[in-house]
Amino acid sequence: MHEDGTTTPDPGEFAGRVNTPLSSLYHFVSTLIIDALHAIKQWSLARKILVAVLVIAVVAVTIAVDLPPISVYREWAHNAGDSFVLLFCGFYILVTQFPIPRTILTLASGVLFGPVLGSVVALGSTTISAVISLLIVRKLLGGWMEPRLNHPAVERINTRLQHRGWLAITSLRMIAAIPFSILNYVAALTSVPVLSFAVATLVGSAPGTLVSVILGDSFVGSGSWQAIVFSLALAVLGILGIYLDQKMPVKPGK
Repeated sequence: MHEDGTTTPDPGEFAGRVNTPLSSLYHFVSTLIIDALHAIKQWSLARKILVAVLVIAVVAVTIAVDLPPISVYREWAHNAGDSFVLLFCGFYILVTQFPIPRTILTLASGVLFGPVLGSVVALGSTTISAVISLLIVRKLLGGWMEPRLNHPAVERINTRLQHRGWLAITSLRMIAAIPFSILNYVAALTSVPVLSFAVATLVGSAPGTLVSVILGDSFVGSGSWQAIVFSLALAVLGILGIYLDQKMPVKPGK
């Protein structure tokens, strides 16, 4: 106590008050890891081997696979003929199940199919790929994750995604720095509805995808400063959307 009768706050108590959200998040993550390790221990040997092989395969594909240049896609298109559109869509959807940037595929859509069909191919493949990723991860881990979404660190976020996930997903899709596939995986572990996720992915991905397709059609992927400015503008809109989502209340049961 000081001479004037005041007391110095306990540093530990002050730190505890300040770091409560951080402590809650730490507790959530650490508990999640411990629960996951405990669950893995209960698996059969065959399941452990299968999952290990799958994980290694995903990591190997992500690191080792180098997407072909646009000239290779042109050769494929020449050899496949009219069916190449469907083959390219299938290839696009398959590749984007992994954490591999899809920019070259979007640019190739413009080069190979022009601005109109290229936009349909790129946006359609993007949306289908995102929904497939969401369903796969949710099927594998959704049931295990669901009861853990009631943790104070994530309950509020999950509630917002459940009732108004379209705004958050649309906003995040506009931010180019957020990896496409990683957002799919994370969203799958929340309660965001599949339809809302699909529509938000289509709407949020549209501006950046259309610009990439048009660039591919016009400049064969050379890029321009206008595209960079547009990407930054989309990021600002995305951040604004997330800010508005945080400010808008979510009514229980709505």
